[in-house]
Amino acid sequence: MKKSILLILGLAVALAMVSGCATRDKRVITDSSLHDKVSIVAVNTVMTPTGLLKVQVELKNPTDSIQRYMYRFEWFDANGMQVKNVLSASIPDQIEREEDKFISGIAPSPACKDFRVRFIGPN
Repeated sequence: MKKSILLILGLAVALAMVSGCATRDKRVITDSSLHDKVSIVAVNTVMTPTGLLKVQVELKNPTDSIQRYMYRFEWFDANGMQVKNVLSASIPDQIEREEDKFISGIAPSPACKDFRVRFIGPN
């Protein structure tokens, strides 16, 4: 009985690791209207040679139709405080049906050490 339970648990963990391509990064906030329409596949960050934080987010549209959305980056200092006077405008965008797409943002100042990106549905 114990072997059966362990086998089932092992299969469940393996299935969860293989089946889910969406990532759960707390720095990415997605409007509920985009649920099951636009998935976040990966979030990558790098420092540019000039000391600015660069963020790249990979998106996937698993649906059979174009999905429209807006996104906006928010920037934070090393202490987690939002950097003042750094307002990112909401950028309208779309992703084609069954498409993978990358969006990027570059921090406006070397004081920006972390970020948050918000995805907002078209409504």
